[in-house]
Amino acid sequence: MRVSLLLLPLMLLLSACQTAQLQRDFDPSRDFAAYRSWSWQEPGVQYKPDDPRLNSDLTGQRIRSAVSEQLEQRGLRAAAANTVSDLKVHVWLIVDNRQQQVSTQVGGGWGDPWGGGFWGGPSHIETRTLDYQVGTLQIDLLDGKDGKLVWRGSAEHVLRNRQPSPSEREASIRSTVNKVLSQYPPR
Repeated sequence: MRVSLLLLPLMLLLSACQTAQLQRDFDPSRDFAAYRSWSWQEPGVQYKPDDPRLNSDLTGQRIRSAVSEQLEQRGLRAAAANTVSDLKVHVWLIVDNRQQQVSTQVGGGWGDPWGGGFWGGPSHIETRTLDYQVGTLQIDLLDGKDGKLVWRGSAEHVLRNRQPSPSEREASIRSTVNKVLSQYPPR
């Protein structure tokens, strides 16, 4: 029984972290209806840290494909070669190491505090530190003429230790890009 009580806060923490945490910011003075074309601000996809397990041509291709598809669905067209686009797109894939402290009361008693007495022994609080990684996919849209950031969207996910298959990676990237760009254009 005590072991299951100790695991409850951990399970709640992990289940709470399963959904993507979406963020967005934008320049409200910009006319987003005027933006009709886009191109990549090279390097189009950057990684932090620059780790070869993260920074791969395959991951970059998946991200570029998903972003292209979502921008097209939002009415933006890829600019023709050697032309100035209305928007420049830059994507960051960032992995941070984080910690969370979880405290649990262990032991103690139960019963009637109004004269019936308590049963059980003394209690104490155990605190554990959980180490985990968070992946952030950040999409920046810059004005093609002045180069200033006009829109930024991002999603954070807690990363699991199990390595996903290539098809799972593709689905995860597509889903995350879809969620981030679902906030564009700003309303």
